[in-house]
Amino acid sequence: MADDSAPAPDNTAVRVALWRALHLEADSPPHVFEDDVGLKLAAPGEGWRERPDMSPFTRPFRASILARARFIEDLVTEQAARGVGQYVILGAGLDTFAQRRSDLASRLLVFEIDRPGPQAWKRQRLVELGFGIPPFLRFIPVDFEAEDSWRERLGALGFHAGQPAIVASTGVSMYLTREAVSATLRQVAALAPGSTLAMSFMLPVEMAEPELRPAIERAAAGARANGTPFLSFFTPEEMLALAREAGFKTAQHVSAALLARRYFADRTDGLRPPDHAEELLVATT
Repeated sequence: MADDSAPAPDNTAVRVALWRALHLEADSPPHVFEDDVGLKLAAPGEGWRERPDMSPFTRPFRASILARARFIEDLVTEQAARGVGQYVILGAGLDTFAQRRSDLASRLLVFEIDRPGPQAWKRQRLVELGFGIPPFLRFIPVDFEAEDSWRERLGALGFHAGQPAIVASTGVSMYLTREAVSATLRQVAALAPGSTLAMSFMLPVEMAEPELRPAIERAAAGARANGTPFLSFFTPEEMLALAREAGFKTAQHVSAALLARRYFADRTDGLRPPDHAEELLVATT
C-alpha cells in the first residue's frame, strides 16, 4: 500500500472514484461513463457500498459526476481529432484518463495538476498497481490558493506554450475563493489561441430544486467538517462574466439539462443529473 507519509486523497476525490465504480454495479446499461480504475486506486475496503454517501439518496449527484466526466472526455476526443495535443487536468484527484484511455492519451501530453501530498500518494499507487507512469503523463504539484503558478511549471515538463491545449477543471472551483477562480481563468485565457477550458461550478443553493436543497446543504456541511468547505458559488451569468473578464474569446454555459438530454434521454431507470446544482463553463481562447 501507499506510504503513509504521503497524504491520501481527500474524501471528495475518493467519493468521485467510488461513484464512478458504483455506476457500473448499481445502474443498468448502457453506462454513461465506465471507470473501475479509480476504485482500484482508492482501495476502500469491502464495506464501501454501504457508506452513507453511496446510498440511493445520493444518486442524482452520482449522475452529475458521470455527466461531467463523459462531457469532458467527449470534448478531449473532439479536440484531439482537431489536432490539439496537450491536455491539462487541474485538480486531477483520482482521475484515470491516462490509464483507461491510453489509446487516446498516448497521442497527447497529459498534465495532471494537484496538491503535492495526494499527488505523491497517487503516483505511488499507480506504480503499486502495475500501471506505472507512462511517458505521456506528467505530474505537477501545485497549491491553487497559494502563489504557486502551474502555468510556469508546465513549460519545464514539456508543455508547448505556442500550441493550443484542452484544460479541464471539475469539482474544484467550489473549494476555491472567487479570487483564485478568477486567477485560474486568467491563466487559462492566456494560453495559445484555439485552447479550450471546461470548468464545473456550483450554483447558489437557492437556485436548486427545492427537494434537492437539503442534500446540497448536507454535502456542504460534510465538506466543512472535513476541512474542505465550499467557498464559491456562481450563477451561470456570473461565471460567463468572469470568463469574459479573464480574456476568453467565447464562453458558453453547459447546463445539467443539456447534459441530461445528451447522455440520459433514453434511460428507463430515472438516472439523471439534477438541474441547477453543478454545471459547466466551456470557454475558448
